[in-house]
Amino acid sequence: MTSSPIEDFADRLAAVETGPACTNFFDHSDPANALRRQNLVAYLSDMLDRAPKVLLVGEAPGFRGMRITGVPFTNRTMFQGPANPFGLFGSGKGYVLPPEAAGVAAEPTATVMWEVLAELGFLPLLWSACPWHTHLPGRPLSNRTPTPAEAALGTPFWQALTGIFPIETVVAVGNVAHTSLRRSGLDVPKIRHPAHGGRARFKQGLHELLAAGMAQ
Repeated sequence: MTSSPIEDFADRLAAVETGPACTNFFDHSDPANALRRQNLVAYLSDMLDRAPKVLLVGEAPGFRGMRITGVPFTNRTMFQGPANPFGLFGSGKGYVLPPEAAGVAAEPTATVMWEVLAELGFLPLLWSACPWHTHLPGRPLSNRTPTPAEAALGTPFWQALTGIFPIETVVAVGNVAHTSLRRSGLDVPKIRHPAHGGRARFKQGLHELLAAGMAQ
């Protein structure tokens, strides 16, 4: 059976050796990672049907968010309740949480991201400059800013998404993504990351891009 471009994408993501203090939670070392690959394929397949023209690139997965779910800017509660206003996620949508999700607090950044997108009525494709979990050495339940080398390792993956999807505009969400995208030769607009009290400025920045016609 021939695999789809999205399945190939997930397989390539799983095959990357990320190095110390950077966890590839899609690889084949843990059976639970198969669920995360399945969730990622489900998200990207659903988004492919919606043909987004804008790609928002964040920093890296958090240990309470994509590290658990396998889907950018999501947390476990999004998979357990009703679908969001865009009809994504929620129980009955085919997403499966790995066993370790039980008891993990929901990442607030994911909640803020989707609240703002719903308020603006805007559905972009979401991704991260470094799509693996960077953490402090010996502390897997922590988050760490990815190094330039780790972000560079992720560059082929956001680039691949711009080929799979009809992306016309790439937007950096935060400084890490902006620096990484510029290093790859892409001059892109930057908006505030929604984490750490950035909700209002994130929404304002995205609203301004929409008003200027840069993100539709």
